[in-house]
Formats: sequence, structure tokens, C-alpha cells
Amino acid sequence: MNITIKYFGVIAEQAGISIESMRLEKEQADLAEIKAVCFKKYNISDTDSIQTAINRELKETGFLQTGDELAFLPPFAGG
Repeated sequence: MNITIKYFGVIAEQAGISIESMRLEKEQADLAEIKAVCFKKYNISDTDSIQTAINRELKETGFLQTGDELAFLPPFAGG
């Protein structure tokens, strides 16, 4: 299966990349597993404050399937 991973803000800066494709040998993959692989690969710190979105919907847990888009979002500040 192929998925698209997008990195935003300081996460993209830390990773040195803003978008990539990932090929997995499974038909579906656990969000937590992919998150751990990506954070280890790019040595991303402060993982507790990073939000994730699957297909533009904020998710803390879930599974991805072929063609899905996963986004790693930095903490937001509002006012």
C-alpha cells in the first residue's frame, strides 16, 4: 500500500522534508506505528504536542489504507 505523509511547520523543518510517499507491505497500517517510524527516522522531538490528521480529519488513533494522506501538525496557538 502507498500513503502520502505531509509535515507542517516546525515538524517539516526538523524532518527536512514537507511531503513524502511511503510504501508499506500491509493492506492497512496503524497510525501509532507509522508515527513512531517517521519520528524515529527524522529524529522529531516533542512528539506529545504534535497532532495527526488522516485525510484532513484530526485523529489520535486509527488505521490508514492505500491512498490515504497522513499529516503531522505542529501545536496551534490562537487568540
